[in-house]
Amino acid sequence: MKTISENASFHGKQGVYSHTSTSCNCDMTFALFLPEEAEQGPVPLLWFLSGLTCTHENAMTKAGAQAWAAEHGIAVVFPDTSPRGDDVADDDAYDLGKGAGFYVNATQEPWQPNFQMWSYIADELPALLAENFSLDMDRQAICGHSMGGHGALTMAMNIEGRFKSVSAFAPIANPSDSDWGRKQLTAYLGSDTAAWAKHDATFLMAEKGFDGPVLIDQGTDDQFLELLKPEALAAAIAKRRQNAIFRMQPGYDHSYFFISTFMEDHIAFHADALYAD
Repeated sequence: MKTISENASFHGKQGVYSHTSTSCNCDMTFALFLPEEAEQGPVPLLWFLSGLTCTHENAMTKAGAQAWAAEHGIAVVFPDTSPRGDDVADDDAYDLGKGAGFYVNATQEPWQPNFQMWSYIADELPALLAENFSLDMDRQAICGHSMGGHGALTMAMNIEGRFKSVSAFAPIANPSDSDWGRKQLTAYLGSDTAAWAKHDATFLMAEKGFDGPVLIDQGTDDQFLELLKPEALAAAIAKRRQNAIFRMQPGYDHSYFFISTFMEDHIAFHADALYAD
């Protein structure tokens, strides 16, 4: 693992690191905020999965998470959204290829050799974090925005017992029924829609739900509402009677201005779950 940068932040440390990924067969970069409590012992960990076109840097610099994570003594990891490198397959469209890993393990060419983001986030990166940093891996929570909200919700519901809580900002909620989903899932996983089910938060909510609290914020002026399909997930939550808060925020769009406005709420929400035991 290589240290790219480390900066003091809210009495803790904001670091950026790179390593050679065996899952993605390329060098990967991630950012990690550690509160000052990590100097005394392991701290809880919150994952923030970013959206289309993003790297590790977008949420690290724009979401305002560090101030609130420091207040609650929580670490936050900001992974990249896809494999990177000259030899990694790509597409001219912004919503496929680099920056658009969709948090799945691709089975189709040319994506399969590198686009193994599910394994990277679920297995490889957690092991690396546990080995190198002062983190309590028994206390994890997960959050994400847009494509990352999709990733956070699907990972929370699929990896049972891993995460104490899950939240999302404007998640791609029903990708099987959206152009932000059908295109990518077909490209990465093939045309058999049965393979898509574990990567659709609405289907997963209807089938199994989440054994913990859920928080979702969605802006009413989001320019991508028709692609996100929040109403499908809201209906599944209501039908299942899931322990969830689903808030439609008047006037907010899809940007980091929206995320930073409600980040304090999301960090506090996760802190309640992470420190409940």
